[in-house]
Amino acid sequence: MRDDQPSRTAAWVAACRGLAPLLPQEARLASDPFGARFGGRGATALRELAERLPRVVRLADPLLARLLGPIEHLILWLQLRTRVLDDALLAFVRDGGRQVVLLGAGFDCRAARFPRELSESVVYEIDHPATQARKRRVLDEAGATPANVRYLEWDFEREPLERLPDRLAALGHRHDQPTLTIWEGVTMYLTEDAIDTTVRAVRTYSAARSPFAFSYFERARVERPPPSGRLLGMIVARLGEPWRFGWDPVELPAWLELRGFGIESDRTDGELAQALLPPRYAARVRAVGRHVAIAR
Repeated sequence: MRDDQPSRTAAWVAACRGLAPLLPQEARLASDPFGARFGGRGATALRELAERLPRVVRLADPLLARLLGPIEHLILWLQLRTRVLDDALLAFVRDGGRQVVLLGAGFDCRAARFPRELSESVVYEIDHPATQARKRRVLDEAGATPANVRYLEWDFEREPLERLPDRLAALGHRHDQPTLTIWEGVTMYLTEDAIDTTVRAVRTYSAARSPFAFSYFERARVERPPPSGRLLGMIVARLGEPWRFGWDPVELPAWLELRGFGIESDRTDGELAQALLPPRYAARVRAVGRHVAIAR
């Protein structure tokens, strides 16, 4: 992250998540009416066009697939990732959970997307100051009415993570009550030391049985990416946010156990596509070593 500007990759991800109306209804797994705003006027106009002309989207589907190419692939992947984490959030609050931490929140708009479901909960959003400031400004301009959100500015590479539990407590967080932590689209950008200390901090502020939901890249995707992954890796590196870390899925359960977590599920992009998308759209999701895992 650069000190003086919000995350560009977070804006790109939010815009793609917000472009779900470009997909036919049967391929839409999650709705984010705010995401396209982070991609600027072009992304917002494209979303509005798709919403106003849904029949055109259906008729143009084969052409859109060719024109959008990798962007359609990313939109589909983000539908999968968003849906799985949305389901974890909704299950947590249905079971009585009242504390949610968005760790490296970026332009995650769950507090604005689920204000009714989160009406009795507190959402703690932790992120880089510049990214957080832009998010709050965009949501304010959109007239969003988020649930009860408490913001905590944080630089994950510079500030000691050991202080995070105390900083959360100062905002009213209770470590003796269940907390759902969502760590989405972050781990690949951090150093191994930052990953380790962050997970240990999550364990410190989380009561027993608290769920921990996160996405990650396989180590091979970071160290030996395929050609398409190499190009994307070069792009994000030029934006100042290079990929740095990936787990070996075989080693992850033991790694988490040493830090106080037991893994409950760990599904790849390909597995999620097969489970959640119609076959014709599942086939468009390239399985390239991306995962969504839930631990406790």
